[in-house]
Amino acid sequence: MRYSSQVKPISYLKANAAEVLKQLGEQQGPLVITQNGEAKAVLQDVRAYEQTQETLALLRILALGNQEIEAGKLSPLDAVASRLRARRKVDA
Repeated sequence: MRYSSQVKPISYLKANAAEVLKQLGEQQGPLVITQNGEAKAVLQDVRAYEQTQETLALLRILALGNQEIEAGKLSPLDAVASRLRARRKVDA
């Protein structure tokens, strides 16, 4: 996606807010808002925002997992599987 085609001045947002919101919902891409020629804000559809937040959460989990691997905080697979089976029997 090219952000250069999704750049609008704040005056455009003020004059066309309803249309901007409609376009955000249809295009699923962010809109960069400028003020005095400088990028100042990014508008994004709420669904796209939620998806971005979920992706970031998964990336954080992966990063934490990689840190634990690097720190040597590992458990053998059979030990983990045994603990999970035992826990399932208790919950059943």
